[in-house]
Order: sequence, then C-alpha cells, then structure tokens
Amino acid sequence: MATKNPNDNRLPNGDRLEALGAAIERRAEGNGVRGSRRPVKRRRVRWGRLIALSIVGIVVVLILGVVADYFYLGSKIHRTHVNSLQTANGPENILLVGSTNRCALKVQNKAYGLCQDGVNGINSDIVMIVHVNPATRQLGLLSIPRDLFIPNARIDGANKIDAALYEGPSQLATAIEEDFAIPINHYVELNFDTFASVVDALGGVYMYFPVPIFDAESGLNIPHPGCRLLDGYHALQVVRARHLQIQPTPTNHDFHTWPQEGQSDIARIRRTHEFLRVLAAKVAARGLGDPFTDQSIVSSVIGSLQVDQNFSEGHMISLARDFASTNINTVPQLTYPVVEVETGSYLYQGYYYGDIEFPIQPTGQATLDTIFQVSKGENSFNYRALPSTKSFSVSVENGSNINGQAATIANALTKKGFKIQSMGTRTPDGPVDETIVWYGGSKPPANANWNSPSLAAAEEVLDDLRGPAILGYDPSEVTPGALVTVQTGDNLSVVAPTTKATGPKKTKTSTTTTTTIGATSVFSAPTPTNQALEPYDPRSCDAAHDGPGS
Repeated sequence: MATKNPNDNRLPNGDRLEALGAAIERRAEGNGVRGSRRPVKRRRVRWGRLIALSIVGIVVVLILGVVADYFYLGSKIHRTHVNSLQTANGPENILLVGSTNRCALKVQNKAYGLCQDGVNGINSDIVMIVHVNPATRQLGLLSIPRDLFIPNARIDGANKIDAALYEGPSQLATAIEEDFAIPINHYVELNFDTFASVVDALGGVYMYFPVPIFDAESGLNIPHPGCRLLDGYHALQVVRARHLQIQPTPTNHDFHTWPQEGQSDIARIRRTHEFLRVLAAKVAARGLGDPFTDQSIVSSVIGSLQVDQNFSEGHMISLARDFASTNINTVPQLTYPVVEVETGSYLYQGYYYGDIEFPIQPTGQATLDTIFQVSKGENSFNYRALPSTKSFSVSVENGSNINGQAATIANALTKKGFKIQSMGTRTPDGPVDETIVWYGGSKPPANANWNSPSLAAAEEVLDDLRGPAILGYDPSEVTPGALVTVQTGDNLSVVAPTTKATGPKKTKTSTTTTTTIGATSVFSAPTPTNQALEPYDPRSCDAAHDGPGS
C-alpha cells in the first residue's frame, strides 16, 4: 500500500497562512513591536477549531490567525489607549467587553435605541475575562455579572460594574484589578454591530426553542417551539434578553400574562454561554480553510473592533498558533457567583441604583483561582505566596447595623493569626451593606506593572471571610496605623482555625465558622458558577430534525 503523504490533509493555502504568521513575526521584531519571538514551527493548523475557540472568548483575536491579507486588514484595527495594563510574562488575561454605545454603530437601529433620541449611554453589556496560558495550552473564560456592585466602578466611588465603561476602558480595567485582584494584560471591545456581523457572515445559526418565550426589551419573540435559523439581528435578541417571559401553558398565547423569570442578569449570562457554544460548533462544522471565506468574516467585524495600544498583530497571530489544537469542550466557562439584593431599587448613600448584586465568598475567590490557575495562598498578580497573617496589622470597622459586629469579627480574625490594630464604627452606606476589605498604597500605574504589598495583604484577609465581601482600593478608607481595614457588612463570617483530632483512628480536620447575624432575608441564594440550562432556555438543535441537538 502506498505511503500517504502527510501534506495531503493540509488545508488549502495552508503554506500561505503559515508563511503569513512568520512574516508578521519578522515584521513585529523589525518594528520593535511586542509579539512572539518563538521560532516558527511548520505544523498543520486546525483552522476550523481555532476559529471556534475564538468565538468562545478571544473572538476576533484568534480569527486574525487566518487573515490572508494581513497588511490590509491589520491596518484597519482600531486602537484605544488603556491604562493600568500589566506586562505578561507567562499567562495572560484579556478583558473582553461588549459595549452598548449606540452612537458608535455604523447604522442606527430603532430596536437598539437611537443615538439621536438620547440613547447615548455607554455601558458594558458583557464583561468577560479570557485567561490564556501558552505554557500549558489552557484557556478559561470568566463572566462578571453586569449588575455586580463594586467599590471602585467609577472614579468617584461605588456603582455597578457595567457603569465603569462610561468613564472609558481604563476605568473598567483598573476597577477589575483593584476590586478583584485580576491583572489585565489586554483589552478587546465589541459592539452590537460586531456581534451581529459575525453571525451573518456565518450564514446564521440554528437554535432550538423548547417553549414560546418573549422579551419586550430585546424584541425577542418566539411564538412557537422548534428549531430556528437566527441571523445576526435575532441572535442579538437572544443574548440580550434579560426580561424573559415564558409561556406557562400551551393554551396561553397572550404573552402579556406570561410570568417573567428571575435572575435576569445571571440568566442572560447562562444563555450567552450557550449561544457561544452553538456559534463555535457552527464555525467548526463549517471547516474554515478558504482564505476568502475567512477574510469575509474578519472583514465583517474588524471595522467595529477595538483593542488596546499594546496588542500587536504579531502577538495575536502567536496566540492563534499556540491554541490551534485546543479542544473547545475543555474550556471552562464560569460566572462569578453573586447574591442578589432583594430590596427593590438599591439605596446607597442617598441614590437608587436599581437591581444590584453583591459578590459572595468563598465561592467568588475559588472561582477566580480556578479560572486564573492560582493556588490557595498565592498572589494573583505574581503567583508568589501571600504575606503571613502575622506580618501586617488589620483594623475592623463596623459598617453595618449589627451591634457588636466589629468585636465579633476582630476576635475571629485574631484566632486566625491576624494582628488587630483597632476596632471602630462607621455609618452604614445603606440599609444593606457588603463587606469591603480596604487597602491603600500605590494605585495601578498608567504604564507600568503594579506591585502592591497592600493588595496582597488584603487578598490574605479576604480569603478568610465568608459572605458578601470584596476588595476595595482607597487609602483614605484605611485606618491610620493599619495596612488593611475590614469594613463589615451584612451576613459576614470568618472561618475559624482548623483543629486536628487525634486518636487511634486517622487524623481528622474540622472547620467551624464564627457567624454574625445579618439581613439574610434580603439576599437570594448564591448563584452557581457553572449554570445549567433551564427547560425554557434556547439551545443547540439539529435543523434537519427540528429538535434539540446532542
């Protein structure tokens, strides 16, 4: 039997595409642009899977790996200046944002709201962070709920995280670094046009709708169950739906009477993750290998894509080559867990903020550790050990309406080995409060890496808190003499020291918690980090059989 030529399975123009990557690397090095300086290896690149991977998180970043006319399309990428970006010396975190900026759309659409009619607010419908580790060929995707209330969303203080983008991408990146201790290395922003154009360039996608659903805000209207072909406009309705109404019985066709689902923000993330999986499968099944087809997809989105000033085309190509063989099914897609504050419009320092959510610990920190591959007790910025509990001073300030809370929390932290410098009381910010671990020191610099001992100390404290709690950078909030100040909120507890039982049997470890009584009734149950689809959620389908896919 004749020996099969290994090149027989290469995609059309494969040599040209590999040569393109090498040319970009040479160009990047010649121009002093930061990019991959790794020797080019000739290997078969699975472009279909590479594109599918891009849809899951990096989107156009990896799509650029198949651009045949780099010198033309590369020049059309829009650059935006982003402060506080960290230099990656290994794993990288790419902040992926979906902007609601209607005024930036090429064609105004009444369904989105018209810029000329005053719909000119700029928020982030989607906040995702893609973690890439070239050394291990691992990827992870974290979604942060847009209604999450964080201390440093705005320059002047707390707000929903989606409001940070109003003050520009630098503020959003800085807020994530300060409040979540997630280093941001690159920034990618897309808008409604970008999303719809990708779907249209693929010829639409099929999704199965188990029951009729309706959303007045996004315009989604599915009167009958079944498998439907969605173009970009209707696909956008699916992923933007956050006020979904579900038909309760097959005989009820009046959507005005249909009940509305709860957890609108979290539910939308769940459906968005499912849509990304469906879209990725469509791209992979299409088997993109024709440079003209690939270029048409990139051309359809590149005009409305923005990336940070340091994200070179050469580095994008390097990432594309590194992750060409990644199995899409092994990429975790997690959501930062929260508790919803069920008090109606949230009142904070005299202003109402609508529906909001608080971050919840310990699952919040555990989720970050999973996505960003950080071990317990490690600094998330440099993967070094966090400082010992005895190496810095902590103050505890009662920021809730719970009598004696500061003393309770301080005593529990003392048992964990922390040095308590002082205790005090602060005026509560509102009727329901989250716990904030305040720290000071230098803030993230505009154009340099951030090395903050204060942040590392605050991370060590947060690791031992349980309940609605988050980090917050503000030197003025730190009690003089302390490195970290815990401003307590509702439903806060501390994990007590671990004790070991001895005896004839194996050693056992027991853990108890010290709990303060808070406003339990106003908080929902913590949301899951990996959400299962609800029976009414759209999902993949087999168009030929008009039923749900496998």
